Amino acid sequence: MKTIDWENLGFGYSKADYNVRSWYRNGQWGALEISESENITLHIGATALHYGQEAFEGIKAYRGKDGKIRVFRMDENAKRMQHSAHGTMMAEVPTPLFIEAVKKVVKLNEAFVPPFESGASLYIRPLLVGTGAQIGVRPSDEYLFAIIVMPVGPYFKEGFKPTDLVIYREYDRAAPLGMGKYKVGGNYAASMVPGHRAHQEGFSAVLYLDAKEKKYIDECGPANFFAIKGNSYITPKSESILQSITNMSLRQLALDMGMKVEERRIPVEELSEFDEVGACGTAAVISPIKRIYDADNDSEYCYGTEPGNVCVNLYEKLRGIQYGLEPDPYNWTTLIE
Repeated sequence: MKTIDWENLGFGYSKADYNVRSWYRNGQWGALEISESENITLHIGATALHYGQEAFEGIKAYRGKDGKIRVFRMDENAKRMQHSAHGTMMAEVPTPLFIEAVKKVVKLNEAFVPPFESGASLYIRPLLVGTGAQIGVRPSDEYLFAIIVMPVGPYFKEGFKPTDLVIYREYDRAAPLGMGKYKVGGNYAASMVPGHRAHQEGFSAVLYLDAKEKKYIDECGPANFFAIKGNSYITPKSESILQSITNMSLRQLALDMGMKVEERRIPVEELSEFDEVGACGTAAVISPIKRIYDADNDSEYCYGTEPGNVCVNLYEKLRGIQYGLEPDPYNWTTLIE
C-alpha cells in the first residue's frame, strides 16, 4: 500500500501507476491496453472536441475490514454508459469489456486503494470519447474507452456532516445533457459558473429547479436529491436527471427498512415539510443537508445541525455493504481477486 495521508485526502485528481485503454476502430473494440502515461493524443478535428461526443462514469472501490477490495455495482455503470453512448451516437462499450477493464485497472493499482476506516476510497473514472475527425455534424468512426483511478476523500469536504445548499433560479441544470429519454453523463462545464458562485457564498452546492417552470426540485450540482417525510423516502422524478446508482440503491434499502418510496415531482414549497434532506451519488455517497437557502426569495429551510436518523441508517447500511460489513443480498459488490 502506498504511503499517503489517507485521512486528509480531498476529492481531486492524483496519478496512480496505470490506466487502461481500448480503441474502437473498423467497427470493433480492440484488446485492453495498459498504460503508464497520463496523456492521450487527439486529432484536432476529433468529435469529442467539436461536438461533445463524450461520456464518463464514476465508480468506487473499497477495502474492507477483511482486507478484500470490493467494487460497487459496476454493471449498472456499464449500462448507464451504454445509454449515454446511444444518446450521442457513440460506439457502446460491451458490458464484459467494461467489467474486465474495471477489474484490471483496480488490480493494477491496488496499492492505491485506501485502508479500511480511513474515510477514503478508490475513485474509478471510465471515459468514452469520439476520437475521429469530423467537421460536419456527424458521429465519429473511432472512439477511445479509457479508465483512470485515484484515491479520494469525500466529495463534500464536510463528509457526512450536514452542509448547506442554495437555489438560484437564473441557472438551469447543465449536466447531464437532457435529450428526451437520453441522459448523458459528461458535460459539467456550464454548471461551473453557478457552482463557483455557490462556493464563494459559502454553500457546498447548488440545488437546481426544473428548467421549464422553476417550480420543482431537480437535483444538486454533483448529486441526486432525496428527502425524508414521515416514513417516506422521496426523490424527484424529472426528465433532466441522470439516474443515480446510489439513489437507486438507497431506494431499495429504504424499502427494506419498511419505508414507502416515492419518485415524483417535488414543489419547492414542500421543502418546508421534510424531516430530513440529503444529496447522494457515487462521489458524495450521502451528504445530509442542514439548510437550503432560496436566494431569489431570501428564505431558508432548516433541517438541524446533525444528520437525521434515517440518513444515518441509510448511510450505515449502504457503507456496510460497500465495505463488506453487511450482507449483500442483491450481489451489488464484486470482489477484486
